[in-house]
Amino acid sequence: MNFKKVFALAVAASLSISAFAQNAVKVSGRLEISKRPVKLFKIKEGKLAEIASSIPDNGKFGFLFFPEQEGFYVIGTGTDVNPADNYTFYFKSGDQLDLTLINKGYALNGTLNSKENMVLKQWHDLTDPLYQKAINFPGSMSTFVDYFPQQEEIVAKSKTFLITNKSGNAKFDREMKNLMEMDLINYATNFLNTPRTAHPSVEEYSDFYGTIKSKEIARTTGMVYNYPWGQRVLTSLIMVNMRQDRQSFGAGDSGLTNMLAYVPNDTLKGNIVLDNLGRYKSAEAYTATASKFDKYIITTSQKEKASALLSPLLTYKAGTEALQFTYPDKEGKQVSFASMKGKVVLVDVWATWCGPCRQELPFLKQLEKDLEGQPIQFVSISVDAEKDKDKWLKMIKDDQLGGTQLFAGVNNEFSKYYKINGIPRFLVFDKNGKIVDVDSARPSNAKLKELLVKEAAK
Repeated sequence: MNFKKVFALAVAASLSISAFAQNAVKVSGRLEISKRPVKLFKIKEGKLAEIASSIPDNGKFGFLFFPEQEGFYVIGTGTDVNPADNYTFYFKSGDQLDLTLINKGYALNGTLNSKENMVLKQWHDLTDPLYQKAINFPGSMSTFVDYFPQQEEIVAKSKTFLITNKSGNAKFDREMKNLMEMDLINYATNFLNTPRTAHPSVEEYSDFYGTIKSKEIARTTGMVYNYPWGQRVLTSLIMVNMRQDRQSFGAGDSGLTNMLAYVPNDTLKGNIVLDNLGRYKSAEAYTATASKFDKYIITTSQKEKASALLSPLLTYKAGTEALQFTYPDKEGKQVSFASMKGKVVLVDVWATWCGPCRQELPFLKQLEKDLEGQPIQFVSISVDAEKDKDKWLKMIKDDQLGGTQLFAGVNNEFSKYYKINGIPRFLVFDKNGKIVDVDSARPSNAKLKELLVKEAAK
């Protein structure tokens, strides 16, 4: 295993940090599952940040690094946004960790592992049934019927866990108590918020759900920020608490306001606001919401993230030049965006396999009929695969689809430029080929018709 390369990566990541550790932490590992990168993460404000990655050589991997601070770190083959296939460890100066990553778990090897990591392994073993059903659940047939009793049993055992599993490290024992609480909340909420063959009513929730409250863990940033998936867990718990309170999730700013009521700490409120702002596709929509909640964007990192979210959206600001494109129509004739100048252009990005796209078609047809005679060009751009082009042509004929039907295919320039990751997506451009809205309302929403009429009258 190439410790030299990993050591260089880890040192580079910590050069700006005053030396906490006099001795490096050494991780030696074996991979007994299919070959894939093994990653080392630190915890930064309730999320994971990758420190280094090791590609196993003959099934072996390793890390040699100076931890920025004594505390929890994560090692695994998963991603930085999901607990699946990732495991929590505790490192202080000079610690060694010898482990084997196995299918859906890990094992500790030898006698050099720290007492803290031995305690973490005992906790992992106790809660693993919940982890497998709530986090590593693909392929699991578990429902609340079997999960809830098991959860209550493990929660009961957790109350005495630290009495019989003390590490001798007072700092670790304090932080371990919080990690245990957050782990149990993580499993409980993720189980409810992920697909199952049966879902319980609020009245059927087990007793543990009555004890976990977002308003408790979010009094300060501590519990959320020191947990690997803290911000994710906070959001999940808010969703559960809102269901328990029969509180409407709501859409847009009203929904965000409802969520923030469950978070006492203003800094944590700011993170939820930023997560919400990350969904916007236009600068106008972003700034409209940001202006209402910017009092919660407090810390330097939050302000930097807000700026990073807004910056790319300015490319799509109303009044800026739109992307020029040319795609073939149903007859194979090349049709350009430039040829539509002088008309307001509504673009519908869709595909034949997309259920929500098909649901909008009756509304789109009615919209075309209502606005007939107006200087408006209706354009539908298909992102079907080339192999499905005949299905596209057949659907145009069978469903009598109007407007200008263009075929762009997958991985097309239009979708990439406007960062279209979900369909249907409707975009509006003015008579001069400039952006009006790159994430407009759908035809089923009366606001789209109002916008088109307004632009056509200019």
